[in-house]
Amino acid sequence: MAKGDKFRKGDHVSWASHSGRAYGTVTEEITERVKVRGHAVDASLEHPQYRIRHDATGRDVAHRPEALRREEG
Repeated sequence: MAKGDKFRKGDHVSWASHSGRAYGTVTEEITERVKVRGHAVDASLEHPQYRIRHDATGRDVAHRPEALRREEG
C-alpha cells in the first residue's frame, strides 16, 4: 500500500499468516486503542489499524495497513 492510501469498509484484503495467505473483508478503520478478540490493538489517528472479518473463520482480526494487500473481488 502506498503511503497515504487507505483501505475502506468492504475492501477485500489478504495478509501473511502461519498457513500461507489469509483473506478477509475490511469492516472498519480503528483509530484508538481497543481490544479485538481479547487482544489489545494500539491504534491511533496517526497509526490506524483495520478490523477485518476473516473469510474462512468469520472471526474479526486487526492488522496494520502495511501488513495488508488489496485483493480483487
